[in-house]
Amino acid sequence: MKLDRAVDAYLRHITIERGLSDHTVAAYRRDLAGYVQWLAAEGIDEPAAVTAQLVSRFAAERASADPPPAATSLARLQSSVRGLHRFLVREGVTTEDPTGRLRPPKTPQRLPKALTIDQVTALLDAAGPEPGAVTETDVVRLRDRALLELLYATGARVSEAVTLDVDDLAHGDVLRLRGKGSKERIVPVGSYARAAIEAYLARGRPELSRRGAATPRLFLGARGAPLSRQSAWLVIQQAAERAKLSAHVSPHTLRHSFATHLLQGGADVRVVQELLGHASVATTQIYTHVTVDALRDVYLTSHPRAR
Repeated sequence: MKLDRAVDAYLRHITIERGLSDHTVAAYRRDLAGYVQWLAAEGIDEPAAVTAQLVSRFAAERASADPPPAATSLARLQSSVRGLHRFLVREGVTTEDPTGRLRPPKTPQRLPKALTIDQVTALLDAAGPEPGAVTETDVVRLRDRALLELLYATGARVSEAVTLDVDDLAHGDVLRLRGKGSKERIVPVGSYARAAIEAYLARGRPELSRRGAATPRLFLGARGAPLSRQSAWLVIQQAAERAKLSAHVSPHTLRHSFATHLLQGGADVRVVQELLGHASVATTQIYTHVTVDALRDVYLTSHPRAR
């Protein structure tokens, strides 16, 4: 098997069997195309001819490029190459994995930026319609308020929220989310989010659905088509501007705020892990650093002998 065919087989594997997102698969495809091109320049076109020395030299050259790649990009590149060769060993195409000694670069730990509870309240209020009116703008704003309330109430990723169907709400006070790798999880939905969603379903979605083809999706655009991720980002940006929030606000900001506020309220980190849909508790524990920093700030400003 030639390398290009091996890459195609691996990409089919991570798409179909592992269920990785289109965005992730596209990134792996770009990484591996560069890898195969580099190997071709070295006269290598078969997986069995790839050695540990070649892989190490490839990684070193990529790391020393000008301008240097971000640590996260380099880590993903190495993950792409490592995944390819491990797949080929499992499939019996090769007998040895040349990436066994490859050490991933250290990536800086970026603490998530969360909004305060007051800032979240201002954002959610700014997303909603004006009291008492049912204008063209208010129909869309009913959707906007429901979307933002749901994101903050459940910690859902924006991709999970925009792919929700109306039937996913048919569980009372819980919601079914489909996360990475098509994994499903059930999360509770608070009373504020339920009320906003019910108002949208009663007065907003019926009007939006009349403007386009029938679809089971919960959140619809102004023309009746399913709401896109890009449109959801715009909804949040516009609400943040109306709320006069100086901090950068994205869908992930609400997810970070959800996790941070739960931990500040005393939630167990493993419960938060389950709610966020993290495969490993180590991913969730980054939020504990945020809450520890907040505790430290309170201590320093409150204790008479802290300084």
